[in-house]
Formats: sequence, C-alpha cells, structure tokens
Amino acid sequence: MAAIYDAIIMAKTTIHREGYPAILVSGLFLILLNTALFLFSGHSEWKWIILAGSIFTLLWICLFFRNPERKIIPAKDIIYAPADGTIVAIEKTVEAEYFGKEMLQISIFMSAFDIHVNRYPIDGIVKFSNYSPGRHFMAFNPKSSGNNERHSVAILHSSGQEIMVRQIAGAIARRIVNYAHKNSRVSQGNELGFIKFGSRVDLFLPTDCLVEVELNRKVYGNKTVIARFIHS
Repeated sequence: MAAIYDAIIMAKTTIHREGYPAILVSGLFLILLNTALFLFSGHSEWKWIILAGSIFTLLWICLFFRNPERKIIPAKDIIYAPADGTIVAIEKTVEAEYFGKEMLQISIFMSAFDIHVNRYPIDGIVKFSNYSPGRHFMAFNPKSSGNNERHSVAILHSSGQEIMVRQIAGAIARRIVNYAHKNSRVSQGNELGFIKFGSRVDLFLPTDCLVEVELNRKVYGNKTVIARFIHS
C-alpha cells in the first residue's frame, strides 16, 4: 500500500543514497549466480525459476530504498510524523536516557514494505545525539524501545520545549544511519537518518501535547500530523 501511495501522490521518487551499496553488491552477486547457472546447468528448468526470483529480489531491494520527494508545509506548532509506518503505541512513560521524567511516547512501526527514511518532525537545535548498541527484539515489542540497538536525538524547539526521536533497529535490521550532530540547527522535514529493514521510530513529546493520531493508524513522514504543541 505504501508503494501505491507513493506512486499516486509523489511527483518524484529516487533511490536513497544508503541503498546504492546494497543494490550494487546484490546486483553483482545475482548476475554472477545466474550467469553460472545458464552456463553450467544445461537444460534445467530451475535456472528460469532462479532468474525470476533474482529479478524479484533486486526489484524489492530497490523498492525498499525508495526515497519519494516529500514537500512539507512548515508549521511552528505541528509535530509531523518522522517516518512512514503504523502507530503501535501512545502512552505516557518515563524517558530515562535523556529527559529523566514522564513523557508522551508515540511509536511508529515500519514494516519491510514501508519507506525507511527518517525525518525531523520539528525545527530546532539538536541538544543530544547518542547511539546505543543493544539487542534485537521484534520492533513492535514494547521492550525494543529501551533494549534494542538505537539512536536517540533530542531537539530543542523555539518555544523552549524539547522532543526526542529514537530510531530503533528491529529483529532483522542491523544498521541505523543517523545524520544528527549535537548543537546543529535542523529544519522540519529534512532527513534525520535511515534504518535498514524492519524497524521502529519512537517519539517522546511533552505530556501536554495535543495528539492527533490513534493506535493502528497508518502515517506518512512529512505528511501526517502526529501532535501539536499547546504552547508554541
């Protein structure tokens, strides 16, 4: 469905730069594999099945790393979705890594078919950027937020309020790419990073934010309004 959505409403879709190495390595391997099969397998019907599977696999890898152009309407009080996916949690919880107090957590699960580009939900200044190695629970598991491999970025809004975006690797994903640098100024909608294969993004917001999504809703980065600041 995400691919259909992109095809309908996006004017331009490219391959994300993080995908080029994976596509190149996979493409070369599949070319060598199929060349060897066609040269040495004789009249075996399996070579045609493997060729079809190879084409499908390469197309799927390209699809995974798609990066649609997402024009954003900047708004000071709006907190946009930082990723494509499905809302799997909306709850108050104590965020211990940076805030050390109760925050509103909104979690987005990204399946292997969602776009995996992560984006800044607000304008602001990066006050905290920290990578933590960890385990690899399934990304929809509540334990994944604090125990999995993750990268947390806290952003100070012009209103004086802070939020956190936490990229979380899932059971399959093994690499989080993050472009945030402490004390740098970031713009709403720009790229924050990328997570390879199924994963999750958690938002930690002030508890008085006005939430505009509900559980199990499909959301889109730079398009869906997740919440609004009450005092902006």
